[in-house]
Amino acid sequence: MATVSCPRCHQSVDSQAVTCPHCRTTLKAFGHPGIPLHRATGKEYLCDSCTYHADDTCNFPQRPYAKECTLYQNIEESKLQLQQQRENTSFVATVKSWVERNSSLLLLLSLVFVCLVIAVFR
Repeated sequence: MATVSCPRCHQSVDSQAVTCPHCRTTLKAFGHPGIPLHRATGKEYLCDSCTYHADDTCNFPQRPYAKECTLYQNIEESKLQLQQQRENTSFVATVKSWVERNSSLLLLLSLVFVCLVIAVFR
């Protein structure tokens, strides 16, 4: 059973719990126990660092003063994911991927090449 820390009372709580059994703080979206509820820390609002607020696609009624949100997506994390995707699609990564997928073809071509070399130098 995985546990997490309650953001309010900092007690250990089951990761599937909808509310904290110690302080009754809501941990998951109401009626949707599989959806995490993101909370702002300090005096900051979630909207200040949310991707949906930045690209103006957010339709949350509490925008731009949301302290809790289920759709929150951190801009910095999104940038890191995009950078990793770009690195994974670089030329070298593409070639490595192609070689892995076509290793049997490369083996066959190398055998044909060796046979040709042997035939030419006999």
